[in-house]
Formats: sequence, C-alpha cells, structure tokens
Amino acid sequence: MNAWWSDLFLAGYFLLYGVAVGGLMLWRKRSRRERKPFADEQKLLRGPGESLRRRVNELDENLDLWLCVGSLLPLLAGPGLFALVMAVDESAGVVAIVLGSVGLLAGFILSARWVMCRLVERQNRYLGYFGERVVAESLEPLKLRGWRIFHDVPCDALAGSSNIDHVAVGPGGVFAIETKTRRKGHARPGQPDYKVVSDGERLIWPWGEDQYGLKQAHQRALWLGQWLEGLLGRPVAVQPILALPGWWVERSGRGTVQVLNAKELPVALTPRPGAEVPLSGDEIELVARQLDARCRDVEY
Repeated sequence: MNAWWSDLFLAGYFLLYGVAVGGLMLWRKRSRRERKPFADEQKLLRGPGESLRRRVNELDENLDLWLCVGSLLPLLAGPGLFALVMAVDESAGVVAIVLGSVGLLAGFILSARWVMCRLVERQNRYLGYFGERVVAESLEPLKLRGWRIFHDVPCDALAGSSNIDHVAVGPGGVFAIETKTRRKGHARPGQPDYKVVSDGERLIWPWGEDQYGLKQAHQRALWLGQWLEGLLGRPVAVQPILALPGWWVERSGRGTVQVLNAKELPVALTPRPGAEVPLSGDEIELVARQLDARCRDVEY
C-alpha cells in the first residue's frame, strides 16, 4: 500500500509541477506588453536543410521529456509489479521481489533503448542537415554569375509530399540537387573508405552497392520540370544531380542522374562557351519569383 501511495505522490508531484510552470509561462506572456519588431505575416526564405533543422529542433525540445519519462518508467514498472503482487497476496514476498526486479530491469532496458533510438535519430538528422549546409556553401559562388539558388523547395513528388534540397536556376539551365550525407568507414578489404564509384545505374560504396538517392533525385527533377512547364507553357529540362558531400566521387559510366562531390558543383553547373542558353533572362526571373514564393514560409 505504501508503494502505491509513493507512486501516486510522484505522479501528482510531476503533474502539479508541469501545470505550475505552464501557468507561469502563460501569465508572463500575457502580462508583458511587448511585441515583435516585425509584422506577424513576415516570412523568410527556407535555408539549407530547413526541414531537417525543424526536425532536429523538435527532437531537442523533446529531449528533457524523453529523459524524464525514460528514467521514471523503470521506477514505475518495478515497484508497480511489486505492489500489485503484494496487494493480491501479502505472503508472496519472494515472488513480489522477483517480479519487481524483472519489471525494473525490463523497464530500464526498454526505456534506455527507446531514448537511444531518439538520440541516434537526432544524430542522423543533424548529419543530413550539416551536409546540406556544405552543399549550399558550394553553390554560393554561382550567385555572382547570375544564378538564383533556393533550398529545401517543397514539392509534391511521386512518393508524396517532400522537398528538393537545392534548386539552381541560371544561365546553365535548371538543376535539382539532392544531397545525401553518409558516414565513412566499414570498408571491404582493399577498398578505400573515402571513395564512391558511380557507374550510371548504381553507387559502389566501400561496403557495398546500392542506388541510394538516385531514384529520389530523378523523381524530384521530373516533378520540378512538370511544375515549370505549367508556369512557362513550354517544356523545361531539369537536370538531376546527386551531391555526396565529403566523398571522393569517381564516375565509370553515365546515367540520368549526375553524381558529384559538393565541390564539383560550381564547375558542373557552369555552361560551356558557345552552349545554347536554356532560359532567357526574363524566364530566369519568372522561375525565381515562383520558387521564392514557394520557399518563403519560415515564420517566427
């Protein structure tokens, strides 16, 4: 019985504490006669990796809750089972201790695994976010040559609502750039752990082969081409690129998706002398205005 009262006291205490903190924050917000220095409707352009940044922020905001719930679960499971057995049969002390210990251990393992999964997700999301920042910096020099660069462009691709990591519009045409950031290591014997080979249909990594990111880059480019055709009234060729920041990329064949290291992007996007100009200056501005409107949704 005492164990039940202890559990109820702990639950009531944390509930009361949360309500008190929330009430104080609400009172403080309403009592302060201040407002933002800019209009409520003002929205900013999406930055590199905006979707991943939002997810990382969400994970960070929930971290304290995860740790709190994760640490309480074993304490509730173990004493809870002990109290339940003792409430049914007060003479079953040994059984209650065994079940309580099992509950405590199981709760600890499950909660620790659950929290660890959230932390690993946070690490992976931040890795992807940083990789998109690396690619964005590689695209910056193109702005001085008349290019317009947009990041995290919302789209309705074949796989559902998603985004294009980077879109470059300029004298060389339109490019849809998908970024994939992978850790190095776990190389097979005789394979360098820093190089990936693209044969046009697959990617050959130090640990194996796959098509990671190729289909996604192709789908995003198809969607962008259809969307631009609706705006301009004529077909627009959108060239898909898969950027692999931090990797040495070797190309042994050509495919529908060009695979590049982030540092290769400025040269790859620069048109060759005498090449046909895919878009006029007016068309570049029209496309840029539409992309600006589509990407300007970052609120305070």
